[in-house]
Amino acid sequence: MNLKDRVEQALDSMRPFLEADGGNVVIEEITPENVVRLKLLGSCASCSMSIMTFKAGLEQAIKKAVPEVSGVEAINLTTI
Repeated sequence: MNLKDRVEQALDSMRPFLEADGGNVVIEEITPENVVRLKLLGSCASCSMSIMTFKAGLEQAIKKAVPEVSGVEAINLTTI
């Protein structure tokens, strides 16, 4: 299984929680340095809690499942 598939698998474990609140996430790119760039969709793109969802949920899930990922960024994260 390649890196992107493994990241998708980690995101799939979080998607039911995002979808329950009307949101979702897609992988925008994975850089040569193994930085995963995500785009938050739907409610997640404009929710003031999205920074918490991103840091505590998505970033941790990806790093735990795919240790070679060097970083996780959201390209459209709402700042508080």
